[in-house]
Amino acid sequence: MHPLPHPITATRQPGGTLPFPTPGPDGTPGAANAPNAPNAADATDPACLSPGPTLAQVAARAGVSSATASRVLNRSAPVSAEIAARVERAARELNYVRRRAPAATARDTGAIAVVAFADVLRFHADPFPVRLLAGAQRVVPDRELVVLTAGPGPARPSLVRYLCGGHVDGVLLVGRWGDPALPGLLQAAGVPVVSLGRPPQSQRLAHVDADNLSGARAAVHLLHRAGRRRIATIAGPPDTAAGADRLAGYRRALADQGDPTRSAVAYGDFGSRSGEHAMLRLLDQYPDVDAVFAASDAMAMGALRALHRLGRRVPDDVAVIGFDDSPAAATARPGLTTVRQPVEDLGARAVELLQDPAPGRSVVLPTHLVVRQSC
Repeated sequence: MHPLPHPITATRQPGGTLPFPTPGPDGTPGAANAPNAPNAADATDPACLSPGPTLAQVAARAGVSSATASRVLNRSAPVSAEIAARVERAARELNYVRRRAPAATARDTGAIAVVAFADVLRFHADPFPVRLLAGAQRVVPDRELVVLTAGPGPARPSLVRYLCGGHVDGVLLVGRWGDPALPGLLQAAGVPVVSLGRPPQSQRLAHVDADNLSGARAAVHLLHRAGRRRIATIAGPPDTAAGADRLAGYRRALADQGDPTRSAVAYGDFGSRSGEHAMLRLLDQYPDVDAVFAASDAMAMGALRALHRLGRRVPDDVAVIGFDDSPAAATARPGLTTVRQPVEDLGARAVELLQDPAPGRSVVLPTHLVVRQSC
């Protein structure tokens, strides 16, 4: 993750505003954001949630002075790595977030943060997030979409300070956000937050998702109707909602056919290379595989490469179905049968949901099969 969050992509056009329920001067959600006070110092430095932990409490927990804690959290002067780690750990444990005191005049920031928990190179190479952003921008053409990339693990204080610091009117979380405290910090600050993808069961968070389970189930049923009898799957990471739900749909379809013990599963990371390796493992363990459902188009494309290398004909010897309906699916040879999820609509509905992100509220959009020559 970037040490200091900054926009990777920002687009804005003149126009009207959308009434997001952002915190006002009293911290109450629903009012417009107030601008940052000029020359704000630690004396005007409450946590995002008021009343809440103070800078002095963070310092005491870390065993340092308030001045040292302030230098660490504000990045205003260098301190030792050991002291910085103690202060940042204390801030996380206390859910302390620095926020400048708002001025009396309300304003609208005109910006929405999209926090993508993904490798930077993969994020920019993958068409999915680009389509997601296009859908979001369609709903709010007058607003900036500030795209931040973050790594796994606890969110750094710099990221939390930025998101809670009155800079954005809402936050979309994309991908595997590994810090369970982050949504709570945003909600405590009165910042609307929506997850793109079903959040972990421990989190009550508004979210938008595609019907991954039904899409996977329909794909496997199609393979079964085509006469395939040894249907394998290349599943996504099981600690992601999409990976878990698409694997559950595959298993439910096998159970529907009265043959749940005939499953053959290999795991990938949604990327093309992992799909290629998973296909090779499947054929090594289950030589009689005559069909494979991959939990992403990228993994399906990798599977096609592996089958071609081994001289297996598609679909004569092995049928292949992917998931996403990415642009590459239509140009693959043979054309890739896939499950289409409405990516642009996911982005659009997520932005709409920011207007009323009640905890636990969800929007699940349907998927459908796109049949081409690989099946």
